[in-house]
Amino acid sequence: MACSAGPGFATPRDAMNGPREEILYTTCVYRGVDSKKPDFLATVDVDPSSATYSQVIHRLPMPYVGDEIHHSGWNSCSSCFNDSTKCRNRLILPCLVSSRIYIVDTGTEPRAPKLHKVVEPDEVHRVTGLDNPHTSHCLGSGEVVISAMGDAKRPGEAKGGFIVLDGETFHVKGNWEAPGFNPAFGYDFWYQPYHKVLISTEWGAPKAFLKGFDPADYANGLYGKSLHVWDWDTHNHLQEIKMGDEGAIPLEIRFLHNPRAADGFVGCALASSVFRFFKNESGSWEANKVIQVPSKKVDGWALPDMPGLITDILLSMDDKYLYFSNWLHGDIRQYDITDTSSPKLVGQVFLGGSIRAGGTVTVTKDDEMKQQPSTVFVQGKEVTGGPQMLQLSLDGRRLYVTNSLYSGWDNQFYPDMAKKGSMMLLVDIDVVKGGLTLNRDFLVDFGLEPDGPCFAHEMRYPGGDCSSDIFLVDTEAKL
Repeated sequence: MACSAGPGFATPRDAMNGPREEILYTTCVYRGVDSKKPDFLATVDVDPSSATYSQVIHRLPMPYVGDEIHHSGWNSCSSCFNDSTKCRNRLILPCLVSSRIYIVDTGTEPRAPKLHKVVEPDEVHRVTGLDNPHTSHCLGSGEVVISAMGDAKRPGEAKGGFIVLDGETFHVKGNWEAPGFNPAFGYDFWYQPYHKVLISTEWGAPKAFLKGFDPADYANGLYGKSLHVWDWDTHNHLQEIKMGDEGAIPLEIRFLHNPRAADGFVGCALASSVFRFFKNESGSWEANKVIQVPSKKVDGWALPDMPGLITDILLSMDDKYLYFSNWLHGDIRQYDITDTSSPKLVGQVFLGGSIRAGGTVTVTKDDEMKQQPSTVFVQGKEVTGGPQMLQLSLDGRRLYVTNSLYSGWDNQFYPDMAKKGSMMLLVDIDVVKGGLTLNRDFLVDFGLEPDGPCFAHEMRYPGGDCSSDIFLVDTEAKL
């Protein structure tokens, strides 16, 4: 199937003027709950004019149990815009635990996707030596690159690297990284061809994070705190940017959408900080802290200090706003990043979290708030868990939110979620002055699923989104 003008959009501005989202794909997990069913991909109706608005209208179950489908990505995106032979019609679903990679056909019938192919873990292991795949990005070449976090020869041990899939057959072609070096840890990545780099982040060793979070594992060096800069052309490792404890557990990374931009942001989960990374005058890369969320002194929790735990971060298509979620504190924040070196807080909304009033945790010292946030209800249902995955509409006016991080950590920090299920919520955005408002007309309650409550995680639009589309200067130049 060919697209008339290639997939995606020529520029971020074109994307902002694109059609409004009508459906949304969400990865849903049954690992770690009572229902021993396979994970599934949910199709959610997000068209307010539809009779099935804010409902799951289709479920595609995977053929195996216990995969933990997690993040997702596309076979092609705006980086392929000038190639009319490419089409955004396959969703890539790497499995965090089993290391399978599911390829889903979303093009034939977008409202009812079907399974196209299964890449089995033995092929991933044999060809690349990697395990525990995570982030998927398409390349302008039509290939798909997936980051990995584990060593196939030593299950549970950490090993950063990248898996390359053929964009047509989806067989495993090999490793993206040049031979000779693998970072200690892997997780997320973003690439910037204009500046000829790919930059990757670090979570931790699978033997540590898969069993739940133990602070001792961080102290023992089983979690990361560095960024890695790679040469886009040769795939050689160029530089490690060490951020130290102030950058502990750097997860989601985003370059600005402007294809000429030489900077971006990374959210550091445990440190509850945001670092700006940038190219300096000498041509190398640096990172410095530009946002810090203070920990709160608490009683009734596992530790006396509770971090915000920044677990997702994204940028609006016009590079005006940065958003991130504090999964433990329970808030989403919006920053004006017109000056990328000095973000300004312009919006905040609490959606559950561990410090809500009336819960089991008492905040004894808070450098930001005078009282604990109130419990939130939507359509009569209490919002529990904390805001986690974020997806922004192309025009920047609607922010969709789910509250599952990973089943092992969900059960550790929000044990009721396994019984009550996840939620998907909608936050309305003031794109002029900044500001976040919960939309109480929208709720997807994954506690009501036919096979029982489940964990809902990452979200994608069929037409592309702020956390998967990468734009090229070459595309812009050919307009």
